Parts: sequence; C-alpha cells; structure tokens
Amino acid sequence: MAKESFDKEIQFLRMLVLTSGAFSRQQFAERLGISVHTFDKTIRRLKDVISSMHQHLPQEQSAELSETIRFSYYDSTDPLLLFLFRAKSVKESESQRISLLLGAMNEQALTAMELLDICCDSLSPGIPLPDEKTIRSDLKYLEEVGVILKEPGPRPYRYRIQDDLIRSLSEEELIDLYDFVDVMANTQVPSVQGYLLRDGLKKHLLRGQFEQRAIEPFLYKYHYYSRILDEAHLFTLLHAIRHRRRVRFLYFSPKSEKSYASKNTNPLFERETKAKAEKTLPLKIVYDHQYGRWYLLSHGREGIRKYRMEGITQIEEDESVPEAWFEEKKSELEEKLRYSWLIDTGKPVTVRVRFYNPGDSEPNFVKERVLLQGQWGQIVFEDEYSFIYEITVNGTTEIRPWLRSFGSSCEALEPIRFRREMIAEWKEIQSYYESV
Repeated sequence: MAKESFDKEIQFLRMLVLTSGAFSRQQFAERLGISVHTFDKTIRRLKDVISSMHQHLPQEQSAELSETIRFSYYDSTDPLLLFLFRAKSVKESESQRISLLLGAMNEQALTAMELLDICCDSLSPGIPLPDEKTIRSDLKYLEEVGVILKEPGPRPYRYRIQDDLIRSLSEEELIDLYDFVDVMANTQVPSVQGYLLRDGLKKHLLRGQFEQRAIEPFLYKYHYYSRILDEAHLFTLLHAIRHRRRVRFLYFSPKSEKSYASKNTNPLFERETKAKAEKTLPLKIVYDHQYGRWYLLSHGREGIRKYRMEGITQIEEDESVPEAWFEEKKSELEEKLRYSWLIDTGKPVTVRVRFYNPGDSEPNFVKERVLLQGQWGQIVFEDEYSFIYEITVNGTTEIRPWLRSFGSSCEALEPIRFRREMIAEWKEIQSYYESV
C-alpha cells in the first residue's frame, strides 16, 4: 500500500495512545491534517484489523478502538505493531496471495507454475488473478526475507518453507526459544523483527496443542508504545546509511500543530502543508531510552541536522554519495558528539554531582546505577556517606533528566548556574504539592 497511508495510521495510533481517546473526531482530524471523513475511514479499517486479531473480544469491548487497546494491556503492542506490518505493508490482494503460497509450500515443494495454478483456483472472487511474473516476484521476495528456500536441482526450481530450525527443535527447546524471543522483543531495541518472530513461534506452539498460559509465563510491558511505531522508518534509514544514500521526507517538528499531511496528488485539491520538505544524508540513528524517542542525525545544506523520527513522513531514498565524502561527514559528526550525553552538539561543560549512599542498605543501588549508566563520567571522591561524580558533556540539557531521576539522592554542585537551575526546578515541583 501507499506509504502515505502507512504514515497516517502510525500518527493516528500514536495520538490514540498518548491521548487515551480524549480527543473528539474533529480534534483528531485537525491534529492529523485530514478530514473527518478520512478519519472515520481510517478508524473503521483499524477496527476491522484488530477485530480479526482479537476475535475473543466481547461486542461491547470492540465498540471503541481505545477500549480495545485498554482491554488487553499486556498484548496491546501486538495490534499497534503487528497489524501495521501485516495489513498495511502489503495490499489486500498481495496478503491473500502470499498466504496461499505459504500454505501450499508448507505441505510440499512446488514450482512457480504449480503455485500459479493454486492461486488462480483459490483466490477470492473480486481479487485480480496473478500472472507468472507476479508469482515469481512474490517468490523472490519470500526468498530474500528468508521465509522460503529454493531446493537444489535442475529447472524448474522448486520452493519450500524455510522451517528447518523449528522442525529440528524439541517441544521444550521451542518453549525456551519463545521465552527468549519474548523477553528480548519486549526489552530491547529495535523490536519489530523480534515481535514478528515471537508471533510466528506463538502460532506454531498453539498449533501443537500447547495451552496459552504455558506459552506466556511472563507479564511485563515496555512503557513507551511510540518507540515501536517509530521503527517503521528505522530499517529504511539503516538501509540508506549502509548504502550511503540521501533520503527525502516531509518533517513535522515537535512544535508543529499538525503531525501528518496527505500527498497532494490532485492539483485541484492541493492544500498547504505545515510540514517541511527535507533532503538529507543519514549518518546515525540514536535511541533515547529515557523518553523512548528515536533520533535521526544527518548532514544537509546547513551542516549537521537532528530529527525526531516520529515527525518523519513520506520517506524515500535518493541518490548515493561517494564513500570518502560520507566517511568525512561521519567523522565530523562523531567529533561533535564526542562529549554528547545523547545528541547535543553544544559547548562542552564539566558537571560535578554529589550522590548520597542509601544508608546501611546493601547493595549500594545508587552507586551501581551511576557506574552502569554514567557513560564516561568518573567518581573523583568518595566517603562512607556519599561520592562525587564528574563528567564533561555538551551542555546540561540532556543529562538533566537523568540526574533528576535520582531524586533526593543527587545534588548538583557545579557549574553554579546549573546548580541554581536544578534548585529552581525542584522548588517548582514542590509548589505543585503544596496545600490548596
């Protein structure tokens, strides 16, 4: 399907999760930059997909999309992630055709012409019948992503499902593999491919008569749903970096009143968009674990540029650049990020902070966390009550949330301006809790 539809639904779902259904239809449409009619069409499509994935939902629970998400909290990433990659990355006719191909090859190895006959006999009425070129294109795609294998032998080639790993494992080993994939998909980034693998293993185990509760012994959830949605662009950008290619996209800054704009395909209905057309060379992708945000760092006409990936829409690859020039710009970026806590390229400043030990409790979780997360900073002084941590960073903006998360166990010492800013922040927070 068109990438603009993919972008629209990503922005739609992000707003739905962040607002918990608090917006009206008109408010949603205005924020997305679409009509109320388009909003209604989009939500009907999402409801249909989620209903097909959660057929056990009671009728009253499936009435509202936001209620559907709340109903099964620990599975809520499934519809937010998987249906975008199942239902929107391919057209409906492609989805049916590929399902038929995989089902046929699951039983035995078949040639392209045999698969063409099966598709023509089994596709639903109204779905266009494929030709040989289409089937061979599907087989090439499935072979590239590792779903099927071309068997050795003379022409015509025969294709079969690539399930050697699954068939070689015992039931106990399959459950161990599922547990590992489940934990990694929920706790590591990127997670898209992990969720897709987890979903395939889960279906395979359920076909083997395993009980649902035996397959899913863990209950936990990563807090930021939006980081999963942003991964839709991640692999496109990584591909562009790997092949040193520029990209073009429409960008909505975090301060923009709108987060999406449809493609203007009809000049008669062309509307002015709030987005900015960008053309840039991707150099690095950075993930901010504190806030669950993805950033693109790139080189454009104005030098090093930074983009929040949630604001990127209608992304397309462009021309490639010489390898030497690409490496030069990448080295420039790395030098500017030398003292960056995350992506700040400002003037370096030395920050000194006192951390207080948690009394007589063991282990010292404050010190352990500082040593684990403190990057290149060092402990320069220590006694039985506290220790002083020192680090040189590009400005204090990005390290501030990390220090603030320690609460009363942390005291900013230098620079003095930063100390005063931290005191002012805590006084403001304290005022929120004063008696009314």
